[in-house]
Amino acid sequence: MIEGIKRVFSIPELRAKIVFTLLVLAICRIGAYVPVPGINGAVAIELFRSVTGGSQNLFQLMDVFSGGAFAQMTVFALGVMPYISSSIIMQLVMALVPSLQREIKENQEAGKRKLSKWIRFLTVGLAFFQAGLYAKYAVQLNSSNPGIIVSGLIEKQMFGVPVLFFIVVMCTMTAGTVLLMWLGEQISERGVGNGISLIITIGILSSLPRTLGTIVRQLNLDSQEPGQLTFSSLVVLSGVFVLIVVGTILIIQGQRKIPLQYARRVVGRHETQASGSAYIPLKINYAGVIPVIFASSLLMFPATIAQFLGRGSWLGNVASSLSPGSGVYSVIYVLLILFFTYFWTATQFHPEQIASDMKKNGAFIPGVRQGKPTQDFLESTMSRITFAGAVFLALIAILPTLIGNLLGVDQTISYFFGGTSLLIMVGVVLDTGKQIESHLLMKRYEGFMKKGRLRGR
Repeated sequence: MIEGIKRVFSIPELRAKIVFTLLVLAICRIGAYVPVPGINGAVAIELFRSVTGGSQNLFQLMDVFSGGAFAQMTVFALGVMPYISSSIIMQLVMALVPSLQREIKENQEAGKRKLSKWIRFLTVGLAFFQAGLYAKYAVQLNSSNPGIIVSGLIEKQMFGVPVLFFIVVMCTMTAGTVLLMWLGEQISERGVGNGISLIITIGILSSLPRTLGTIVRQLNLDSQEPGQLTFSSLVVLSGVFVLIVVGTILIIQGQRKIPLQYARRVVGRHETQASGSAYIPLKINYAGVIPVIFASSLLMFPATIAQFLGRGSWLGNVASSLSPGSGVYSVIYVLLILFFTYFWTATQFHPEQIASDMKKNGAFIPGVRQGKPTQDFLESTMSRITFAGAVFLALIAILPTLIGNLLGVDQTISYFFGGTSLLIMVGVVLDTGKQIESHLLMKRYEGFMKKGRLRGR
């Protein structure tokens, strides 16, 4: 492992990318501790813990995804969830509007720029709206527990509404989300890995010390009396942890290899055979952990609105039914993972293009004719293996939550050891590792070519 790290940092370009990524992620963590002007972060986090209590709560999950920024009411409290929600909405719009699909296919560069612009505008709108709800919720908390908001901001009112406080919170939190979005794009362009996914992952990892502290406290090692968390429960959770890590690696890296053969061609007096890969690798889970991220963020958006606005009303009932750990939440969560797995695969996997390229290169699948039959075969095969991958992905995502409910484990522990957090972390680490490996292979290939040219001279 040490030799591998040395080899990675021996390449100047790759070393610069990794250092840039780490610096940007450090900026993201610093911003998670910068409170919104006029907010007392220490009082806010204590009140947050008392409000959420020991039951599973949507706000707890949002706090884990934001790396603790949500509870402290900081600049990055909303995280990148508005950006992910905007990406989901635009992907669905593209799937429903054929003219947009044609426009992007005809001119991919211009189409991607246009799509990115729409996503950014929608992100600003969603962040502004969610920040307004957050400000309203903070005012409600401050009315029952004074001290969260500075009196100077709350006293500046118009028609009974603290307008100045709303403006400060909405502008600050929206700017924080836009900054995170921009930093994530910079990582994707100039660093290593997917920037948005890495920001979510570093936020989840930041809760590790707090989770370990909770485990030690609940084991009650200083007393002979049994603690809230027993050793048997800890062993079960550790086993589930290992199972999820292994299962995630298997499902992300698993693939079905479709064998290929190449037609022989006569060039001059010699009979040649085209060279290339002897198989087509079809991934069991083509979408990776994107369905889990999409499903989590999509469930958070309406449930957050309901939980912000409604307490003791029908909106509050909606929020409680959509809280993590509830039966309704688990069912909808599984269905969304299945949907987004198929949706992402359908938008990214193009069997017609593969069949066309195979025909041009003289390649064919044994027993399947070229052209439309090959396309139909690839579609049906991918559909079957995607179903197996989606079911397995959904099972891994909800298994720890079910076990945590049965064992009565604290929500802080269950969220970190839960399938959602671990799936995202393991998947992002695997994807980043693959990108680093591809950089190493590319540099090794370029070095070989340069050496070859020198010898040729």
